[in-house]
Amino acid sequence: MNKKDKYTSKIRKVLPFEKDLGWDFIYFIGIGGIGMSAIARYFAANGKQVAGYDKMPSQITKDLEAVGIEIHFEDNVKNIPISFLNKEKTLVVYTPAVPAGHTELNYFINNKFTILKRAAILGKITESTFCLAVAGTHGKTTTSAILGHIMKNEKATSFLGGIAENYDSNLILGGDKVSVVEADEFDRSFLQLSPNIACVTSMDADHLDIYGEAEALHESFFAFSQRVTDTLIVAKGLPLKGLTFAIDEEADYKAFHLKIENGAYIFDVQTPSEIIKNIKFHVPGKHNVMNALAALAMADVYGVSLENIKNRLSTFKGVKRRFTYKIKTPNFVLIDDYAHHPTEINAVENSVREMYPNEKVLVVFQPHLFSRTRDFINDFARSLSKFDEVLLLDIYPARELPIVGVTSDWLFSKIEGVHKKLTQKNNLVKDIKNSSAKVVVMLGAGDIGITINEVTHELLKPQENEV
Repeated sequence: MNKKDKYTSKIRKVLPFEKDLGWDFIYFIGIGGIGMSAIARYFAANGKQVAGYDKMPSQITKDLEAVGIEIHFEDNVKNIPISFLNKEKTLVVYTPAVPAGHTELNYFINNKFTILKRAAILGKITESTFCLAVAGTHGKTTTSAILGHIMKNEKATSFLGGIAENYDSNLILGGDKVSVVEADEFDRSFLQLSPNIACVTSMDADHLDIYGEAEALHESFFAFSQRVTDTLIVAKGLPLKGLTFAIDEEADYKAFHLKIENGAYIFDVQTPSEIIKNIKFHVPGKHNVMNALAALAMADVYGVSLENIKNRLSTFKGVKRRFTYKIKTPNFVLIDDYAHHPTEINAVENSVREMYPNEKVLVVFQPHLFSRTRDFINDFARSLSKFDEVLLLDIYPARELPIVGVTSDWLFSKIEGVHKKLTQKNNLVKDIKNSSAKVVVMLGAGDIGITINEVTHELLKPQENEV
């Protein structure tokens, strides 16, 4: 029996979760979230009636509306479609980012509807499928997207935390027996999953507003590892037991002979049983080679042939807002990235220097969360100081209230050795034009992802009075 047959023979003999549901209507509070929207799209594709609320319109909500999902943007019970007010037929799903005082959520609570967090629904799906789960404080979105792309030929359905360029979606819809999921450590959500094969890409301190200290975060990753029924794969050096992966050092899965040709990585991989040569991967950054290696290891353990994995890696286009080129000309480059943690900023800086070793680089950074800024203030300063120029925006609060003394001014004061400026979103175009940098990267997990579209549009406009 080969590896693939071995694992598919262990698929749980139960009906897929969506066919077991006793509810005809599923209502999402926070439907525009990247994780929520994938599940909403999944249930809509499986014939359920889906509707929801979100704080504001976005491209994600527009895409959901385009497939027939009704969405409103005012927190008011009167806006809930009447067919979703029957508690015997309606399941309510909410994200932990929704505030406790949310009117609609409290209506459903007070009227004793069945209410589940997003993680619980995803957990139910993984219970009834053979699940490949990708965890890690960094890299999990890209790794799960790569894995989902590889596993599409295996008829897996993949739930992603970002928009995969190949599919222009955070859901890769396949069959109902195999799932690929991004295992989110925030709010300990990944402890509700039932993974058969899993990997952990990283365990750097993050979400300390939830965990309090790094040790508690590590304990949650250990608890996640204990939920894996078959095979755990971990980046070499992490304090977990499993198959290891690494670049240019001994590991169960080792990438080596890395080189860059025409903007693509070419490398070889040694697995526990064989070597596959000349893998081509088009996503910039050595950290993304690590992500590709993790996905390769998971697919190999599942039983996908290395030749098929190699072919799929060569056609992977990346994830939106993960080193995404918005402008790419011989004289100017604008890059968009979700990086919002010092480790991620370092990875972007390394990637930019690798791709553009002789160019001046300007970073535009929007800090995300007061607590994260406070907890990693010195690390943020060191990471940003590696660039040639820094434009620093105000902190994006997301789910938090301000913390006294935690401001962008404080972070600004700690950035050393570079040309730097505190700025506002409406001044960015002028500030970028005033810089001599040929490479600009805009980083952050807040609304800078929307702002960059406006900046791109303005930078591409023909200049008046230009000769």
